[in-house]
Amino acid sequence: MSDSSIISIQDIKKIYVMGSEKVRALDGVSLDIHQNEYVALMGPSGSGKSTLMNLLGLLDTPTEGAYDLNGQVVSQMSDNELAIVRNKEIGFIFQTFNLLPRLSALDNVALPLVYSGLGKKKRNEKAEAVLDSVGLGDRIDHKPNELSGGQRQRVAIARALVNDPSIILADEPTGNLDTKTSIEIMSIMEDIHNKGNTIILVPCMPTA
Repeated sequence: MSDSSIISIQDIKKIYVMGSEKVRALDGVSLDIHQNEYVALMGPSGSGKSTLMNLLGLLDTPTEGAYDLNGQVVSQMSDNELAIVRNKEIGFIFQTFNLLPRLSALDNVALPLVYSGLGKKKRNEKAEAVLDSVGLGDRIDHKPNELSGGQRQRVAIARALVNDPSIILADEPTGNLDTKTSIEIMSIMEDIHNKGNTIILVPCMPTA
């Protein structure tokens, strides 16, 4: 692992067994990502982008290969160790927002902090500050169905940021948004990058 790399993967392979067939989703991928880089993973549908994002985000484990994250050999960690590192180091932004419908914006954003040891008051204060930073300080009590698509994605971005992660993974974050809102969301992503985060993004590719 390079001294300045925040992520280093070496010869990563992911093979899915489907009946008598083996599907090679990733076949020997090596990649170094440095602190405060803004990286786009691009390729046609079925090329393994989502599989690679899941591996980078510690949501899945490789069949073969080594993965170092901030100097930690995560490819050898237990599921519990992976969960702790994932919650501390990585913020996720999804195309479908993945918000809990019965919780307010504030509670959705504060949820990752439950495992951090902070009391409820401190969790809410931090969540409110992050929501304010993405322009939703006046929507903290609204539930997802009371928000527009762009506002829901801002809540999701705030949730990704609330634990002060070093890495943000964004999988087609504008896929369910109109053009104007997509531009606004990408502007927020640029602001996050300018504040020092490393961002790995799967861009939403136009359909033919």
